[in-house]
Amino acid sequence: MQALKLPPFDARVKEEKGKKHIFDIIRKKFVVLTPEEWVRQHFIHFMLAAKYPASLMAVERMVVVNGLRQRADIVLYNRQGKPALIVECKAPEVPVNNTTLAQAARYNIPLQVDYLVVTNGMDNYCILLDKTGQNHQVIGQMPDFETINGKTV
Repeated sequence: MQALKLPPFDARVKEEKGKKHIFDIIRKKFVVLTPEEWVRQHFIHFMLAAKYPASLMAVERMVVVNGLRQRADIVLYNRQGKPALIVECKAPEVPVNNTTLAQAARYNIPLQVDYLVVTNGMDNYCILLDKTGQNHQVIGQMPDFETINGKTV
């Protein structure tokens, strides 16, 4: 798999029925290793190393938007159990652009988080959302968990 601009981690990979699988520490199972999954697993481990609690992360969380069932790549909850951050992962060759951001923003319709992250493993953006919808800010780095947890969602 391609080297990413995210910290490396000790990935558990196995081959089964001619396909590679990677262990997802959050879902506690092996999943098919696609380029997008490679990015998702790197980002999960980046979050864990930054002290985001594994117990407050959901991977491929079902979200219903306009009657359609979709899956958000990673949702981080605060200690009150409310969604606080959405991470949308793309394969490294997929550009992070307005289309990617719009997808993450759709997931936010029912979740109402304060932070959106979009990443392809090469380009990583964290956006602080303004509840008025007028003044979103791309911030230089992801806030620490205590900052996210302290926000009222």
